[in-house]
Amino acid sequence: MSKQATAQQKVLLYDPQKCTCCRYCEIACSFFHFNQIDFNKAHLHVVFDQNNGALEAIYCQHCDEPVCVASCPKEAIIKDEKTGLVRINQMKCIGCQTCTVSCPLGVPWFNKDYRISMKCDFCNGEPQCAKFCSPQAIRVAKREEAWEFNRKNYP
Repeated sequence: MSKQATAQQKVLLYDPQKCTCCRYCEIACSFFHFNQIDFNKAHLHVVFDQNNGALEAIYCQHCDEPVCVASCPKEAIIKDEKTGLVRINQMKCIGCQTCTVSCPLGVPWFNKDYRISMKCDFCNGEPQCAKFCSPQAIRVAKREEAWEFNRKNYP
């Protein structure tokens, strides 16, 4: 896929300057996926960074070259070349948690009830975290916009 086509893919973009720490993103995520409000079952988490006193969201970046895909011993994680989304096939996952260890952000999490790893699946194209974030601290953006935002804000 060309660099230009990749740049147009949709990803989540988090702006900590807009975050109010309401955690509606986590509520919406857990409710969408599990029909319950459980912060532990959200595929993203808002955390307070004690080093710089800022809020940060830990969520899947659907990386250009995802390490989790390369590290999965059962090829349960794939990157859709068209959409750019990185997904875990729950039928293939053996719950070894190698993806969590290999992910630079530690995003995939182990669901003890299902005994598999889980992560953002982009909510079938309509991410609930972005939909319910009223200050738009997390929103859907083109990958090229996320690249630029990250270059400016995370040198």
